[in-house]
Amino acid sequence: MHRVQLHYTLSRDAGDALIRNPLPEMLEAVAQQGSISGAARALGLSYRHVWGALKRWEDQLGGELVTWGKGQSAQLSEFGTKLLWAERQAQARLAPQIAALHADLERAFAVAFDDSTHVLTMYASHDDALGALRAHAATPDDCGALHLDIRFTGSVDAIRALNEGRCTLAGFHTLEDPAADSLAARTYRPLLQPGRHKIIGFARRTQGLIVARGNPLGLHTLADVARTGARFVNRPLGTGTRVLLGDLLAMAGLTPEDITGYELNEPSHGAVAQAVAAGAADVGMGIALAAHARGLDFVPLVHERFHLACLKSTLDQPATSALRAVLQTPAWQERMHAMPGYAPMHCGEVLAMSTVLPWWRFSGRKRSAGTRQKP
Repeated sequence: MHRVQLHYTLSRDAGDALIRNPLPEMLEAVAQQGSISGAARALGLSYRHVWGALKRWEDQLGGELVTWGKGQSAQLSEFGTKLLWAERQAQARLAPQIAALHADLERAFAVAFDDSTHVLTMYASHDDALGALRAHAATPDDCGALHLDIRFTGSVDAIRALNEGRCTLAGFHTLEDPAADSLAARTYRPLLQPGRHKIIGFARRTQGLIVARGNPLGLHTLADVARTGARFVNRPLGTGTRVLLGDLLAMAGLTPEDITGYELNEPSHGAVAQAVAAGAADVGMGIALAAHARGLDFVPLVHERFHLACLKSTLDQPATSALRAVLQTPAWQERMHAMPGYAPMHCGEVLAMSTVLPWWRFSGRKRSAGTRQKP
């Protein structure tokens, strides 16, 4: 079976809304002109080019395309005629879809040629406020538009993607004042380094227990979840919520073995809420917005900070500066205030790492510039 591949080109010249292919164009020219030489002149190509191209296509497609007898004009073979018919049929039937695809591609590439528009790639822990920010930032204003290319992944994977150069910003979250010996500290300390990374403030959000409407099992703490044997649904390894849960269990004197279903996980806050709504689980950790969206109850446990991290070298790039400007607008902060469980917190400000990640506290005198360090 022969398969179709689609290609497109970028040009300053205005084009039509057709998906073009040189073979049908050559076949059309041969049918109209009655000769290879006439087809070449009509297409503005050399005889040798057209002849060679037709022969290559015959070899690739496994059939003769053009026939002619001595003293007769060139004609399309039955196979060539059917190929040309198939092209005309496809163009006629798919014209609306092709035109829509053409328009979508032009709109997408228009961003690349607009100096007032910026594109910023972000890997981030799943967060509904970021989805709202993406829509808000894409609305053009006097300073242009900002297109956020957000890939939702775990907090750990997001920071690794930042360090590997796969994104400009990484979104992750921690308790408001994580202890120096916390799981969060042990997880993020090797990945974030003062002098290399910068932290941009984003939000204060609430995490807690997502439970069925009316909270029928009376779950108000993780100790309640352990005591009742409620069916729990977790988040995957590498996610910020899994790290947060580890710290909360330790603070409550509990272990993963105390939680029924600890090993079961869902990929997002919304998926956790859906598992509870569907009766597949009794409880899960998540954000208030996910619970409210599915008509569930929410038991707040902790406030946390959602951070945006970037490399120091990209802090002043136009796209990063544009995002910081959007984050500091009253319009965005009012929108965040209206989201259940969220509040802007130093939104768009560059923050000292030792303040928001307290394990980065420095003690002792700095070495003088002339002091030699031991090897």
